[in-house]
Amino acid sequence: MKKIIDYRKLFGVTETADLQELKTVYRGLMKNWHPDKFQESEESKTAAEEKSKAIIEAYHFLVSIAPETREKTASEYITTTNSAIADFQFKSQVLTVSFMDGNEYEYYGVPKNVYVKFINADSPGRFFRRHICNAYVYRSTSRLTASA
Repeated sequence: MKKIIDYRKLFGVTETADLQELKTVYRGLMKNWHPDKFQESEESKTAAEEKSKAIIEAYHFLVSIAPETREKTASEYITTTNSAIADFQFKSQVLTVSFMDGNEYEYYGVPKNVYVKFINADSPGRFFRRHICNAYVYRSTSRLTASA
């Protein structure tokens, strides 16, 4: 969740920001922080390069969790989450789930107690679909989509 909050703070947007707003803010930030604008010194150019990389990463991340992106890929997501779980990892409230169909999703803000219930459930797949699948912010990591 910290990653999401930091990226939204960098862009100065709320969780209700749509793709068009993200695109507008992204272009404005890139105009201000493009490394070609910082030719005075090598330090300022390097700082601008780092800032622009952070802006690009934040943009792609925020687009991947945007409601429009999730609506566009909803049918594929439903198909994937109904397939069997191949593997999963949990770190810092981020649950990464790999499915048998080859797709992989990250779920943000998953509390440790929910993860413990998930791994101890009689049917982890059913627990996942009931309690995790649509309850947390998620994004595909197997095929990142940035169509804004």
